[in-house]
Amino acid sequence: MTSGLHATEDGPPDAPVLLLGSSLGTTGAMWQPQVAALAERYRVVRYDHLGHGGSAVPLGAYTIDLLGRKVLRLLDDLGIARVHYAGLSLGGMVGMWLAAHAPERIDRLALLCTSASLGPADGWRARAATVRAGRLHTIADAIVQRWFTADFAAAHPDVVAAHRDLLLSTPAAGYAGCCEAIAAMDLRADLAAVRAPTLVIAAADDPATPPEQAVAIAERIPSARLVVIDDAAHLANVEQPETVTRLLVDHLDPTGAVST
Repeated sequence: MTSGLHATEDGPPDAPVLLLGSSLGTTGAMWQPQVAALAERYRVVRYDHLGHGGSAVPLGAYTIDLLGRKVLRLLDDLGIARVHYAGLSLGGMVGMWLAAHAPERIDRLALLCTSASLGPADGWRARAATVRAGRLHTIADAIVQRWFTADFAAAHPDVVAAHRDLLLSTPAAGYAGCCEAIAAMDLRADLAAVRAPTLVIAAADDPATPPEQAVAIAERIPSARLVVIDDAAHLANVEQPETVTRLLVDHLDPTGAVST
């Protein structure tokens, strides 16, 4: 594919398309808790960000603009004109870019545990340098600790371990390049251009993108709706799968959805 992005599809091929964007350091596998329910209603396309999973791994710094343009190329490769889009963390950042810069491609938008501007930039550049030096394993535990609450981690060590493995399997160049994209990102001025009906989801215990980041997004997107989920950290869709699935189903089809 000319986009260089790897994608996995589930659900009826003739159903409306739902495109899912994952977090920094994971792949489309992150969305597995939602796939069964969503695939009953949608052609679910889970893509891996540039530099992640099965996608191409170009060298150098990336930008949110580059990540977004690759997603548009993926849609062109698949012959898809319009999609619903849900993205968590980095996936949400790409979703904001898409909705602002290619509004004709996005029907309804869901932004989970994300930010329109996530400083300090120096911290992201330092993380990128650590990873480029081959030391992702030295910071992996600190990163994963932010993904789940302590109670969830204690009760589900296998889930935590699986996501740590996803992180450690991320190519260094891809992870670092996306860190540099986040360092340079400021989408706040773009949000007024978003016209897609938007659901913004925050997790009450998320130290990576705290609820105030979601508030700032919802305040800037016309008619956005904000929901804060309790008892969840950064990967809220994994920690509270039923709640997130229900919110997505109800938002994507508000006239005909049956809550799961």
